[in-house]
Amino acid sequence: MALTERCENDKIEVVGKYKAVQVRCATVIERDGVEVTRSFHRHVLHPGTLGENNVLVDTDLSGEDADVQAIATAAWSDEVKEAWRLKLVADKESLTD
Repeated sequence: MALTERCENDKIEVVGKYKAVQVRCATVIERDGVEVTRSFHRHVLHPGTLGENNVLVDTDLSGEDADVQAIATAAWSDEVKEAWRLKLVADKESLTD
């Protein structure tokens, strides 16, 4: 009896004004090649974070699968990144008021 476990990205969605990328990963456990269980977890990627002087620091996608990298790169145009940066700056300023 051989048990195997694998994770596969089974859903990648681009959502919202700022093009967040949601990735759903299915963890599949198989016994002798027959699936016995499947569970899911999600993570969300945004175009970046604020660095010094309110400069946008791009999200590091190097740990993501190639398909996630390609979708995020296509979705996060310069215009989307700038809109996201301005939102982060506005959010930051609202916390200091």
